[in-house]
Amino acid sequence: MTKIVLITGTSTGLGVATAVQAAQAGHTVYATMRNTQKRDSLDAAARAAGVSLNVLQLDVQDTASVNAAVDAVITEQGRIDVLINNAGMGYVRSLEQAEEADIQKILDINYTGVVRCIKAVMPHMRKARAGHVINISSVGGLVGQPFNEIYCGAKFAVEGLTEAMASYITPAFGIYFTAIEPGGITSEFANTVLEQVEQTGGMLEDEYLPILQKYISGSQSRQETGIYQTADEVAEVVMKVMGSEKPPVRTRTSQWSEDFSNLKTGLDPDGLKQQSRVAEQFL
Repeated sequence: MTKIVLITGTSTGLGVATAVQAAQAGHTVYATMRNTQKRDSLDAAARAAGVSLNVLQLDVQDTASVNAAVDAVITEQGRIDVLINNAGMGYVRSLEQAEEADIQKILDINYTGVVRCIKAVMPHMRKARAGHVINISSVGGLVGQPFNEIYCGAKFAVEGLTEAMASYITPAFGIYFTAIEPGGITSEFANTVLEQVEQTGGMLEDEYLPILQKYISGSQSRQETGIYQTADEVAEVVMKVMGSEKPPVRTRTSQWSEDFSNLKTGLDPDGLKQQSRVAEQFL
């Protein structure tokens, strides 16, 4: 069955891969981004794959923008079958160092933006008694990680949102909710981290500096050893979930993601083993 798919954050990485794979599967794809002047990567990938996409402006931080994009799809198609909340932003900085404005921005993009998009599509999905909301979360929404407490807090919130809505909306209205939990995606990760740190004040000369340097070095090492997946590999998991008759509430995208998440679900009532093993993974 051809589905009408609305995807946020499609200017780079996983958003591009997901939009292209959905179109290749025969679905009608509305690929959205905050700034449509940054669509070059998306357009190039679509051309290479021989598919066509509908590109719309959608800023997850702007309710009017979200509503306008949803209304445009409904006007053209009459329905939205799948919403994929992919737009997001990483943030590597200790809570003590984080600026208030940065904290609010990360929470707004990674959590409140998801809420805005779901809220906009819900009346249409509820009327149809069908639909699927896929939230791109992270293993960081299950297990906290060094220097990612603001980001992880937002992803934990997405996990709770997904679970809570699935608990009553799925049985009542036939709308499914899924959190996709990658462990890491190869996209110049270490360079992106360094760039983001520089944009938010650089590496501060304080007691956190040696720990942060060790974290970034570990990130580079994990990328080189192949722990991280490609955007296409993660998009394949998204497509599999989207095609499921009864999609799961959450799913990991790799064996490493599964193993890492087991730090949370293992027999560790006081959390001390988890704390130690997370440190071993990242520092």
